[in-house]
Amino acid sequence: MKADLKKAVDLLSEGEYTCVLCKSDEVLTSIVRGVKPLIDWINAKTDLKGFCAADKVVGKAAAFLYVLLNVDSVYAPVMSKGAIDTLSKYGVEHSYDLSVEAIINRDGTDLCPMEKTVQDIDNPKTALEKIEQKLNSLAASAIENK
Repeated sequence: MKADLKKAVDLLSEGEYTCVLCKSDEVLTSIVRGVKPLIDWINAKTDLKGFCAADKVVGKAAAFLYVLLNVDSVYAPVMSKGAIDTLSKYGVEHSYDLSVEAIINRDGTDLCPMEKTVQDIDNPKTALEKIEQKLNSLAASAIENK
């Protein structure tokens, strides 16, 4: 395992973070769940080329975002088959402890909304547009339900 990936995995396993990205002495972390940190880094045009990522859960949506972020490798304790296929297709090294058919939502009642949003998509830029639309729609409905 590359030193940067090992460092990211070690920091993730400490339990404080939801995702960790490392490259040499640079370390980026987030405690925010879901794909939001990845979207934020994309929108901020953060240069993550060459970084290694460790993330709690990687579904197909997150995989597309990691492709767009141009990371070298991604590790997750849980990774969906859609994520594995996507990362493989775009040449991103990946490893995981458990491969699952799909990522399930937090209630355990259906597919994760992000996974559902990109299930029939095979282009990272299209996936980004759909993910952002879904995040905006979820945020709007959360405000309405308050």
